[in-house]
Formats: sequence, structure tokens, C-alpha cells
Amino acid sequence: MTEPQDQSSTLFGHPVGLFTLFFAEMWERFSYYGMRALLVLYMIKGFLGYSDNQAYEVYGAYTALVYATPFLGGLLADRLLGARLAVVLGGLLMAAGHLTMTLEYESAFFVALALLICGNGFFKPNISTIVGTLYPKQSAKKDSAFTIFYMGVNMGAALAPVLCGYVGETYGWHYGFGLATVGMLVGVAIFVAPTRLTQALIGIGAAGTAASLPFLQNSLLQLAVRGFLGLALLAAGAIAVVALGRGGVPKEAGAPPAPERLRRLGLPVLRENLFAYYGSLFLAAAGLVAAGYLFEDAGVEPWMVLVTAVAAALLPWVSAQNAIFLGVLAAVPLIAMLVQRNTVAGYLLILFGLLAFGSLIVEAFRASRIERERLFVVLTLFFFSMLFWAFFEQAGSSINNFTDRNVDRVFESQRLTAQDVNTTLEFRISPRSSSADLAELPLLSQEQLGYPYKGKPFTLSDLAKLREEAARGNGGVQTLRWPVTDAHVGMGIGSAEVPASEFQAANPIFILLFGLVFSALWAVLAARGLEPSTPVKFAFGLLQLGFGFAALWFGAHQADERGMVAIPWLLLGYLLHTTGELCLSPVGLSMVTKLSPTRIVSTVMGAWFLATAFSNYLAGMIATLTGLPHEPGAEQVIPPPIETLGLYHGVFGNIALTAILSAVICFAIAPLLKRWMHPEVEEDVEVESRE
Repeated sequence: MTEPQDQSSTLFGHPVGLFTLFFAEMWERFSYYGMRALLVLYMIKGFLGYSDNQAYEVYGAYTALVYATPFLGGLLADRLLGARLAVVLGGLLMAAGHLTMTLEYESAFFVALALLICGNGFFKPNISTIVGTLYPKQSAKKDSAFTIFYMGVNMGAALAPVLCGYVGETYGWHYGFGLATVGMLVGVAIFVAPTRLTQALIGIGAAGTAASLPFLQNSLLQLAVRGFLGLALLAAGAIAVVALGRGGVPKEAGAPPAPERLRRLGLPVLRENLFAYYGSLFLAAAGLVAAGYLFEDAGVEPWMVLVTAVAAALLPWVSAQNAIFLGVLAAVPLIAMLVQRNTVAGYLLILFGLLAFGSLIVEAFRASRIERERLFVVLTLFFFSMLFWAFFEQAGSSINNFTDRNVDRVFESQRLTAQDVNTTLEFRISPRSSSADLAELPLLSQEQLGYPYKGKPFTLSDLAKLREEAARGNGGVQTLRWPVTDAHVGMGIGSAEVPASEFQAANPIFILLFGLVFSALWAVLAARGLEPSTPVKFAFGLLQLGFGFAALWFGAHQADERGMVAIPWLLLGYLLHTTGELCLSPVGLSMVTKLSPTRIVSTVMGAWFLATAFSNYLAGMIATLTGLPHEPGAEQVIPPPIETLGLYHGVFGNIALTAILSAVICFAIAPLLKRWMHPEVEEDVEVESRE
């Protein structure tokens, strides 16, 4: 285990390396959430042309595997690679994934997702581990350090939809993914570069990003958000540059536990059991071939089988470090197949979940009474946590589509009246145009959805096709002539439009605004002996999540005659989801470490991440309840907003009721769970024999 690092070089009482890690994590989260903001919209509107349910199923499998792989990435870092090398490897894999996303081939799309899954598995758990090594184990400053680090996470998550989402939806999907690639590479460079170069990257990156923000907007609302984020980024960048003037992350932070083991060949380890090794290799390749024959949509191609077979065959003949690299290469085709054939991923999650939680239940019954009751608390709160995240993670799927289709994101300049009948309007199709003449024209936007055009209602599918054609540039139609009839009286004329993906910045922005407020609130209540117990905090989290979906449900209930919902209802929903998250999320991992017996704390932590993975898969299944009817093989057409409103209204209402009822149940059993936590007993209790 890495020893705590020298703290002689500090700023605000914290080792200066913390601020390097802050920016490395910020740019990594920028890349991840930038891709996440666009993913469902891209699958439906981009070259894949997926139906809602296809997109939701892939999204669910992808996010589930994203949360499952950190367990393996942490394990490999602890035993072989060390956290530092694991972070670099993870960052490069994610950058490769974002870059591959720009290729318009279905197989490349799933390989890109597999690279992102593998990269996240190495990056996510290990950069947090390095933060911890900067402090002595029992340091009182650790909590505030992770709070600062968490602010970096949310700053990246807030910037991502604002930049990648805006650029992707306005200028083209591939530009958005390309921006995510740049963000990831900057994050890796910050982590490995010399201190002076790191200072330059942080300073130039913060200043350049902040300077670009005011130019990438269409409205005062967007300008205000960008102003806030730009100032926060400049302040954080200035602090980091000053801190790094006093030093960076120590070279020994996150070093391999035994460097000599990385250079050791794998063959001696496998010499005694080569038959089993090559047998498993044969089964892996045969599994890919079988999947290709059994499932037409499994996405298995001959090159995938070849890559897996060759990479795995070389494993015993290379060093341990290179064996890990080859192992990742061999795993990418398998993971790509799992994401595409997402039902298989679901079965695997269920299988591993049953094994993991079954083993914990067995362990609980073998343990002493106090340990057993504490584990029962952990398992009970696992259930409520899974429910919370399954609902919360609708943000990237069903809520994202609801925002795209039924939230009025357009600022009007005027409404048509009877005097405009029998005239013809000329609209520009693209939200942004380099031509001054086109920029003067009103924007073809959501305001036209549902109104008749050429004898049928104008739909979001029509708008998406027109914008795709206009984005081609030369030869693409840039304007649309719209004859005004009596049926168009009252139709709005848009002056600016906020892309749907940008609203995913609401949650991290609210965390930046209220995260420290909640931390201070718990501290004040604790000083007065009034701090709620962990089960009560979980109940409050679920209750606020339910109220957030109730806000979305009520907003849909208050929609206008076209089926469009006002922006404040969406923002209120996100605000309540965020306050619920702040009640539940920060105490979850703390609860696991406090209540789990020391001998199995890593196992319980792995089960926690596995539960989160299953929550994301379940979130994809829940999102399919809002999917539009679709015939296999036919192109999905998004109908006018009034026809999609009912789907979201009903599902969001049911989620609200379920979350609120779950909160009531959690409140009811909280006194029992608090007793079972045994807060008066601080030390671990030894396992009692049950002979």
C-alpha cells in the first residue's frame, strides 16, 4: 500500500497535488458526460436511426457496464499496475473510445462504447485512490479534500453538456464527440506532464474554455449559465496554477505495489495449468462465434474473434504489464458484443448479483449478532439505493428525450396573428449560421411542431432531417419557405433555441451551488445532536426524488395545447433530484465502510458498485416504458408533441408515486435500521462460531 505523501507543499492546508488531480478528473468527467449527454439523441437521430427502445436498451447496458468495470480496474491497480499507471491507461482508452465514436459504422460505435467502458474501469476508482494517498489514513482533512475533488467532478459534468452538447447538436455529432476526445487527452496530459507544462495546460485550458463559452450560446439563459461556469473555471484554474507552482503530484503517489512483478513473464505462472488456460481461451473465442450465429444483432464479426484469440494467446509470453494491455484488447470485442446484445449483459448482471448478495447473506448468518444486523442494514439500504439510481438515471434517457420532444426550449420573438395569414415565412434551418443574411431569418424550431406543413403535421423527425441536410453545407438546403394559413394563427416564431442535451448540466450546476450548503447543514445539525441517521437521509433522498418526478408529471399536466411543457418545471424536477442525491449519495459509500466488517469491506464495496451497475441497467428497462411504438425494420417517426406527452406524463407519475411510497417505507423502518447499526459500538466485532 502506498504511504501517505509529504504534505510540506500545501495550499489552503491541502497538498498541492490535490489541485492537479482536481483538473485531471474535471476533464475526464467533461469527456464522459459530454458523450453521455449526446448518446441517446445520437442513437435515435444519428446514422444508426435506432428506435427509442433500442437506444434505451443500449444506453442501459452501457451505463451498467461502466459501473461494473471499476471493480476489476481497482483490483488490477491494487495488485499490479498501481493507481497512476491505471489512470493513464484508462484515460487513453477513453480518448480512443471518444475518437472511434466519430466513425459512422455500427461495429465502430460498439467498439467505441467498449473502449469507454474499459477506460472508465481503470480511471474512475484509481484517481480517487491517489487523492487518498496524499493524506495520512486518519487525517481529518480527507473529507474536505474529497469535497474539493467532488467539485471538480461536477464542474466537468456541468461543462460537458454546455460545450459538447451544444457543439454536437448545433454543428454536428462528431464535433461534440471530438471535443470530448480533446478533453480526455488534456486530462491525461495534466496527469503525466511535468509541473510547468501542467501549469500551462491548466491555465490555458481554463482561460481558453472560459473565453469560448460566451460565443457558444443563443440566449440570455445560456449566457448566464456560461458566465457562472466560466468564472468558476477561471477561479479554480488560478488556484491550481498557484498550487502547482509549489509542486505537483509526487511521483511515488499511486506507484505499483511491486514494480518487479510488472516485468515478470506470465508463462511461469501458467506453466502448471496451460491446459486450463488454453481451454478458457478456446471457450472465449467459441463463445463469440456462437453469439454471432445465434444472435443476428450480436454484432460479432470475424475480426473480433481474431483479435480476442490472438491477444489472449500472447498473454503468457509477455510481461505482466503488457499482459494487462493485451487482456484489455481481448476484452473489447466481448464487451462490445455485450453492449449490443444487451439482454446477455442483463443476465450476467443478475447472475453476478445473485452470487454477490447471496454470499453476503451467508456471511451475515455466519457473523456475530452485531455484524449480522449491520450487514442487514447495508443490504436493506442497497435496495433503496438501487431504486433511487434506477429512477435518477432517467436523466440521460427518458428525461433527455422528454426535454427534446416536449419541453419548450425556444425563446419566441413573436406570435403569428390573423394579419399574417396568406403570407409566406422564410426560416433558416440551422441554429447557427456563418452567413449574416441567414442569421437575420427566424429559426425553424420546436415552435413549428404540430402545425400543418404541406398537408401534414410538422414533426421533430422532419426538423432533424432538414437540419442534417443543412449541416452538409454545399448543396444542403439552408432555408425553408412556410405558407401561413388560418391554422397557423398563434404559432410562435423562435429567436433562439437551447439544445436538449444542455439541460443535463442542471444537476451538476445545482450540486456546485448546494453541495457545500448540505455539507454545512449536516455539520450544524450534528453539532446540535439533530443530524438524521443514514436510513433517514436515504428516505429524504427518495422523497425528494419522488417530488422531482411529480414536478415533471405536473408540468406535463400543465402543458399547452401543443403538448409543450415550460422550462421551469424541468428545472424544478432537476433541482429536487439533486437535493435528493445530496441526501443519499455522499453517505452511501461512507455507510459501506462504517458498517461492513473489516475482513469483507472490499467485497461489500464491490457489491455496492455492482448494485449501482444493475440500477443503470434497470434504468434502461424503465425508460423503455416511454418508448414510442415502432415496427421492426421501419424508420421511427417522432410524432407531434401532443402525441408523445401522454407517455411521459404517465410514466413520470408512476415513478413519482413509487419513489414517494418507497420513502415512506424507508422512514417507517428507519428506527429499526438505526438500532441495527449499533452506533454505540465502534470497533469490529469478531465472528462468533455457530457450531
